[in-house]
Amino acid sequence: MSVVTTKSYVKFENKGYWLIDTRISLDSVVYAFKEGLLPESIAQSYPLLDLEKVYGAIAFYLANRADIDAYLSSEEQAFNAMPQPLASDAPSLYKKLVAAKTSLQQGQ
Repeated sequence: MSVVTTKSYVKFENKGYWLIDTRISLDSVVYAFKEGLLPESIAQSYPLLDLEKVYGAIAFYLANRADIDAYLSSEEQAFNAMPQPLASDAPSLYKKLVAAKTSLQQGQ
């Protein structure tokens, strides 16, 4: 009988979590999963991902949920703190985009 070894699907590199052997961030899979997409749908959205890698990423997230949620929250805060050139270059468009984002978030 052969011994089955564990397999890693996620690595931490360059201050972010990435699916091994891809340029796809764990963030992408986690956000899709949190939006209710099935693993099969996530795999179809990312041609470089097979179902095994999607399930591996989801299992990693679920096993480390508190840490990954904290990481995602800090990344969102850093993104929101970045200057928004659209706010000064096209203020009416910027206001429409912010309103649409707020509307989407309230609908969830």
